[in-house]
Amino acid sequence: MRISRTDFVGAFETPLQRVLAGIAFGLACSLVMILLRGIVNLWAPTSGPFALVYPTILIATLYGRWQAGLVSYVIGFLWAWWLVLPEAHSFRFEVATDPSRVAINAWSAMIVVILAEAWRRAVREAAVARDLEIKRRDMLMAELEHRTKNNFALVASLLSLQRRRLDNPAASAALDEAIGRVSTFASAYENLAAAHGEGVQVSMKDYLSEVVRRIASGVFDDTVRVEARIDDCSMPRQTAVAIGLFTNEALTNAAKYAFPDGTTGQIDLSFVCEGEAWKLTISDNGIGDAGPRMGRSNNARPGLGTGLMKAFAQQAEADHDIVIENTGRTVTLTRSAH
Repeated sequence: MRISRTDFVGAFETPLQRVLAGIAFGLACSLVMILLRGIVNLWAPTSGPFALVYPTILIATLYGRWQAGLVSYVIGFLWAWWLVLPEAHSFRFEVATDPSRVAINAWSAMIVVILAEAWRRAVREAAVARDLEIKRRDMLMAELEHRTKNNFALVASLLSLQRRRLDNPAASAALDEAIGRVSTFASAYENLAAAHGEGVQVSMKDYLSEVVRRIASGVFDDTVRVEARIDDCSMPRQTAVAIGLFTNEALTNAAKYAFPDGTTGQIDLSFVCEGEAWKLTISDNGIGDAGPRMGRSNNARPGLGTGLMKAFAQQAEADHDIVIENTGRTVTLTRSAH
């Protein structure tokens, strides 16, 4: 499709410049044809006098518009008639059937010019229509993402209003957790729509750094430091969103369980990618075994956070693991190269 859209004339601004460029392109195609025909004449002189005229006209018309095709048509036929067609170096005919043969070839070549120009215009119009449709869809997608973000923000506001009416600490804590998750979804759509709405690929260094910054400033105390090392690579939007939401759950769980009662500590996050393979690692030096295991024990039922992390890992087509030791907790999300 990219070759079919090539237009050596379209780069010029004014109509006169485009016409002159088409004539020059037709001349160039004709000169190449004459050179090739000169090589052929070393082995087969006067044979197939118009054989190279047709592809030359076709190429000139497709990539230089009808002006180039017409120039190649005139030069190619006059040259073949004069030099190749018997009698060589003359416009006289040696064979009685040559006039009709030349006329038939001339009409056939003119049909090539007409059809090639019609096909070129059809392809160009289809390409323009496709580009307009892509722009329209991008605008609709941006509007959808904007509305989705606003809907998430509205849900978070409603949950916040409901939380203020509750006296039950457990219920308030559950609503706080729900509000945080909804706000994370809203932030994900806001980040992607604002910075990466023009394409399907997302810069992970920019996107994930912003996700970590928002979460670190919102859920961690000053006693906990969050360090992030993120490779500069791009991911499909769906995968990027899944990684960002997985990161949110892992950091939120660390904020809830790893550093109770204002304990000081550090969280190290790294995202390493190499081709299609990548790995996200989030480790803390918190209380580890002494704290909750997020449903990792044999008898405990997995919590909502663990279930969401599993769902986000499936969306990213990756494997996740949680390792809890007495020196802290490490969460990984890994995708191997296929």
